[in-house]
Order: sequence, then C-alpha cells, then structure tokens
Amino acid sequence: MQQDGARHWRRTSRLMWTMFVLWLFFSFIIHMFVIQLNTIVILGFPLGFYMAAQGSLIAFVIMLFAFAKLQDNIDREEGFAEE
Repeated sequence: MQQDGARHWRRTSRLMWTMFVLWLFFSFIIHMFVIQLNTIVILGFPLGFYMAAQGSLIAFVIMLFAFAKLQDNIDREEGFAEE
C-alpha cells in the first residue's frame, strides 16, 4: 500500500545527504590530516598511507551496502518497495 510520497522523499533525501557527508569525509577531509595520521602505524604502514590506499575504498564499499539496505528499509516501510 503506497503512503505519503513526501515522507518517503524526506527520509530518502536525509539518507542521501548523510551518505554524501560521509563520502566527503572519506574522500577529502581525512586526507587533509594525512601528516598527523602518519604518526599512527598499523601493520607496519602509516595510517595516512593506509587510508589513502585502502581505507577510503573499504569505507566506500561499506557505504554502498549500507545505503542499499537502508534505502530498501525506507522503501518497504513507506510502501514503495518492489516485490
């Protein structure tokens, strides 16, 4: 049963903006502090190097799966899910 489309869009929009802010953080903000992060060493690699080489990519993949799951939950709760 389809419900209020405005509520669905509000929830979807909030999720999109949250993911966008997380994307900005992992794309740009964390790399601005690479010098400070390099003082922390994980498995023999400086954290700044790790975040640039692997950490951000891992975060993006996790964000994709989280977005898909959360959007599916919103769609189901609001009556917009595809069966």
